[in-house]
Amino acid sequence: MNDDFYNPWHGCRKYSEGCVNCYVYRRDEAIGKDASQIYRTASFDLPVRTGRSGSYKIPSGSHLFCCMTSDFFLEEADPWRNEIWEFIRQRFDVDFTIITKRISRFMDCVPADWGEGWDNVEICCTVENQRQCDLRMPVFLSLPIKRKKIICEPLLGPIDFHDFLTSEIRQVSVGGESGDRARECDYDWILDIRRQCQEKGIPFHFKQTGASFRKDGRLYRLSRADQLNQARKANIDLSG
Repeated sequence: MNDDFYNPWHGCRKYSEGCVNCYVYRRDEAIGKDASQIYRTASFDLPVRTGRSGSYKIPSGSHLFCCMTSDFFLEEADPWRNEIWEFIRQRFDVDFTIITKRISRFMDCVPADWGEGWDNVEICCTVENQRQCDLRMPVFLSLPIKRKKIICEPLLGPIDFHDFLTSEIRQVSVGGESGDRARECDYDWILDIRRQCQEKGIPFHFKQTGASFRKDGRLYRLSRADQLNQARKANIDLSG
């Protein structure tokens, strides 16, 4: 399966604790842009574009991460979202992953024929700390979604998932915060989430350490490449 990014709009508004050092704001600031300015991009209709032969430029079997420089359920995107649902409906041969902090808006933003969910849409709810876990997880578990994942990134503290790790959850992915102003991520928090997943038989993925990573009482500053490499070397993923 080919993985790629699909950003139909760009820009966002900071929403919760995980947004403080947002990578989109950081990257835009570096080139003199204001990430709070929200606009449709030139890639808006990417999934349904065709080449000269009439075949889709995005091949069947591809996997698109949608809205990685914004939030799919951002209020300012309400006028545009229905068109994206039409593209997703048209491309049932392509998988779409949507990661959101605005899970509370989900039912106000899905198409009328959503039903129990679409087979080609994966919804990932971001849970960065205990407060957001307690707020978002009851909502997330109540929603008609066929493919649910939890993203703990940036992980900002220990999280007790209580009874929220049910068989509906296909995976929990964990990662620290990147960037020069990254807040600390403690390996003990990661291991405890892994333990909770293991007890419930939920797949677990350690994506990255973050730039400021504490392990065995020692604080490390890691480059972007090392953040990913050290997570892989830890070899603590669980297949469920």
